[in-house]
Amino acid sequence: MIEPNPKADLLRYLQEARDALLWKLDGLSEYDIRRPLTPTGTNLLGLVKHVTGVELGYFGDTFGRPFFEEEPPTWWYTRDPEPNADMWATADESREHIVGLYHQAWEHSDRTIATLALDAIGHVPWWPEERREVTLHHMLVRVLSDTQRHAGHADIVRELIDGSVGFLQDKDSLPSGDQAWWEGHRSRLERTAREFRNG
Repeated sequence: MIEPNPKADLLRYLQEARDALLWKLDGLSEYDIRRPLTPTGTNLLGLVKHVTGVELGYFGDTFGRPFFEEEPPTWWYTRDPEPNADMWATADESREHIVGLYHQAWEHSDRTIATLALDAIGHVPWWPEERREVTLHHMLVRVLSDTQRHAGHADIVRELIDGSVGFLQDKDSLPSGDQAWWEGHRSRLERTAREFRNG
């Protein structure tokens, strides 16, 4: 039997979510990674930018380990009055910059996780006072959940762009089937859904 190690388990699943999210950018043009493909503007590079801020805030500022030594960027949660500023990349923000910052966020987060016990207390500065005190365990679960959620968004956005699907490059977790099989599957679902169209 494998010895229980809750911190290692949480970090492993967080890393899988990080990798899955970044993989969705592979092979796409600058246009495609920035395209808003939902009515609310969801786009691949914006998702990466968002989770970068999530990690730097919850594993940095929350535990007195801020990432930014000087002024944070304008989209940082404490500075920008624009709603959703962390959910899209401006023309001045390159893919390399955002992805590089995300990698730096991982390193910063992983140092916090390695250094502190799961019951270590932190304070989320931007939360209401009565809910501000948290543990590292709570933050790990929260960030893991948030990253997995956005990796799922990225799955759908990437499929809309070019039909690419799967969890990771060599781990697609989907039934095997050629294009004709998938078209038949989708048609069957559409026929079933139409039975409820007037209901």
